[in-house]
Amino acid sequence: MTAGLSVGLVAAPLLLGLIGLLLPARNRPDAAALGVAGATISAGIVVTMLLQYTGPVPSTRRWVAFGDFQIYLSSLVDLRALLTALAVVVVAFCVQVYSISYLKGDERYGPYAAQISIFTAAMLTVVLSGDLILLLIGWEVMGICSYLLIAHDRSLPEAPRAAVKAFLVTRVGDVGFLLGIVWLGVRTGSFQISEVLAAVPQLDSTTVTVAALLLLAGVAGKSAQFPLHTWLPDAMAGPTPISALIHAATMVAAGVYVVARLFPLFDASPVAKTVLGIMAAITLLLGAFAATAADDVKRVLAWSTVSQLGYMMAALSVGAVDAAMFHLFTHAAFKALLFLCAGSLIHAVGSNLLSRMGGLRKGMPLTFVTMSIGLAALVGVPPLAGFFSKEAVVASLHDKPWLWLAALAGIAVTAWYCTRVLLLAFFGPVPAGVHPHEPPFAMQFPLALLAVPAAGLGLSAYLVRDDLVHLDEELILPLGLAAAGLVLGWVMCRNADPIPRLGRFGPFAASGFGLDTVQRWLVVKPVVAIARGVRWFDVSGVDGTVMGVGHGTRFLGSGLAAWHRAALPRALAAVLGAATLLAIAGVTMTLVGLW
Repeated sequence: MTAGLSVGLVAAPLLLGLIGLLLPARNRPDAAALGVAGATISAGIVVTMLLQYTGPVPSTRRWVAFGDFQIYLSSLVDLRALLTALAVVVVAFCVQVYSISYLKGDERYGPYAAQISIFTAAMLTVVLSGDLILLLIGWEVMGICSYLLIAHDRSLPEAPRAAVKAFLVTRVGDVGFLLGIVWLGVRTGSFQISEVLAAVPQLDSTTVTVAALLLLAGVAGKSAQFPLHTWLPDAMAGPTPISALIHAATMVAAGVYVVARLFPLFDASPVAKTVLGIMAAITLLLGAFAATAADDVKRVLAWSTVSQLGYMMAALSVGAVDAAMFHLFTHAAFKALLFLCAGSLIHAVGSNLLSRMGGLRKGMPLTFVTMSIGLAALVGVPPLAGFFSKEAVVASLHDKPWLWLAALAGIAVTAWYCTRVLLLAFFGPVPAGVHPHEPPFAMQFPLALLAVPAAGLGLSAYLVRDDLVHLDEELILPLGLAAAGLVLGWVMCRNADPIPRLGRFGPFAASGFGLDTVQRWLVVKPVVAIARGVRWFDVSGVDGTVMGVGHGTRFLGSGLAAWHRAALPRALAAVLGAATLLAIAGVTMTLVGLW
């Protein structure tokens, strides 16, 4: 029964998405119905599976055989997979409903809704897969869907560029991910996740470390970890609901989930865990500080996602898998809520820029309340969701002082930029020409729905698993740092945007500390130069040589043909001249021979 339900969980959005691709692009009613139906059916299946859950249920069926090489359609349904799947389908449902009004009048709504459904199915494939090959298929389909959805708005010149950047940057990591899977399959003799993990203790340390580091490359790309994080802020060129989907429940969450699913492999490699920890600490702080200076509200939230993913990876680097997944679940709720609230602000103001907002709380009370809940959960204000999950992460880092200090610093900076967003968007005078108003009901309903888990999910989880969070005197320091960040944000933003007060640091931080420029000079330009050199060698060298020989042969042939086509008097003179030359040559050689 569970195996059949797991197939239906993936098949529902996949099949309805494929049907949606066959619809005319302008067929909004049917496209919206198919999109919402796919997410609703999947949500119903997940809830049913949770209610029936009694323990992990593996399921395996042979799919393809190439000699001794076997590929299986297998699933591993455990509680972690079901909870992740629930987060995915709830966010997907909210995004599908929200998009109906947000993309009103969009002539390409049909493929947009269908691609969201296929994207959802791909993420669910990653979550439920019990085989590395099947996991890789879902992983790659997510990359394709993200490219299409980020580039959806063809009227924005930055959208196609952002989509190409996201595709290429994540592709760099995916090469390592593919090699890691192949390496594990060859060394263990199987691609079944359970068999691979069972074989890890028998593998030598070099094999384990190489496999873990290769997989980390793919994880860094998908989950926007330093140095492969630069695609995520630029992906804000896509529609705001897509930003919510990518940042909350799919794509970026996939990397964290894969590390958690394959954690025995990473746990067996101290080198891989150290690399993961260093990567997480840099990502955590870099994303937080960049968010303090960004003017685009979506880029603030994007840098915030980068930072929060750093918290999850930090927990994984010290073996706190449950704490990392706990923060993944709460982050899915409040970050999806924040992005959809940002969409409401953009819908009302007509701009993404915080500098063009202000005083919106009176005209947009629901958006103000729900976004306040989301920001407070992100900061970690008790008793909201983020408080419990972030405390679980920070508490797990005590044995790594450098990671613990980075996490504490991130708490203060997070409170700083969240306060800045709240004050600049909802307080102060309303800019001229701005008329605050709430969005349509289809956009309000997802806000109200997501505000519930953003507020109460952490407390609910704590009541079930009180071992994840220890509410003791150690909470004073994180809460004190959060309060300090709130005060700093209020002092800097109570009268004006703080960016001018940050001086040169503001634009530098908002640009991601110039890492795009570094990548451009160290990676992009050398690769382009090499590509141009190879192209020149191919066109001018290889092709030029072939074409030159051809042109030379044609020239000689044309000359010879011209002589053969000569008039009779000239031809006769040429024959007589040649005969005379041959006679002279023959007589000369004879005389030389006699002499």
